[in-house]
Amino acid sequence: MRDDIVVFLGPTLSETQARTYLDAIYRPPVGCADVVRAVAEYAPAAIVLIDGVFGELPAVRHQEILWAIARGVRIYGAASIGALRAAELAPQGMIGHGLIYRWYRRHPLAEDADVTVPMAPAALGSRALGDALIDIRLTLKKAERAGVIERRLRGDLETLARGLHFSERSFSRLLTAAENNPGPAGQLQALKAWLKTGVTSRKREDAVNLLTYLADRKIKIPKKRHLHAFELTESFANDMEYYNMIDSLLSKGT
Repeated sequence: MRDDIVVFLGPTLSETQARTYLDAIYRPPVGCADVVRAVAEYAPAAIVLIDGVFGELPAVRHQEILWAIARGVRIYGAASIGALRAAELAPQGMIGHGLIYRWYRRHPLAEDADVTVPMAPAALGSRALGDALIDIRLTLKKAERAGVIERRLRGDLETLARGLHFSERSFSRLLTAAENNPGPAGQLQALKAWLKTGVTSRKREDAVNLLTYLADRKIKIPKKRHLHAFELTESFANDMEYYNMIDSLLSKGT
């Protein structure tokens, strides 16, 4: 097992599936202070962010990612919150991977909810309980190219999907909403049948591609600190609630 890489993931890809591409240290979706904890517990050469918590729990903070980068840990991101943070922190050294990352880099004002899905608790495997808007949109484009639906219906369905709150967003709810609105019933029935085998997940593809990319690469911790040196502030220490752990890490010179 690669004990030099820590991967945070959940609904995008199960740990069992992920291990077929990269046998590393796997943790549930990342939240506030988890990057600091991973550095303290595992001293990894790299940390991979794919999925993360949100809403009821604090999300992973930009500051802790910068803190880890400043200590020589390579931080990769893809697919979900990993792609978001990588797009935001690329100038500071976070490494993004995949189409979704590149999309957020080109469209910095795009909504976070485009990749967000409701998920089960970590104890139940953090499995997805819905579908991400970006996967719905790409699947609908695929259906249009396959001749299953026409462009106008695709646009109407995308508008309906965006109107659903992310916690309620799924292909089944989208089709239900569409059936309650005037539209081409024949195309909707054809789409419903096609979706049984035609659904695509760009989030999953980006995650798999990143894990595959890392599988055969030896990652070295740079001897020099990153150019964007991180300044430890009282605010950061308060946010992380890890005064003692951070002081210990700093005293060891990590």
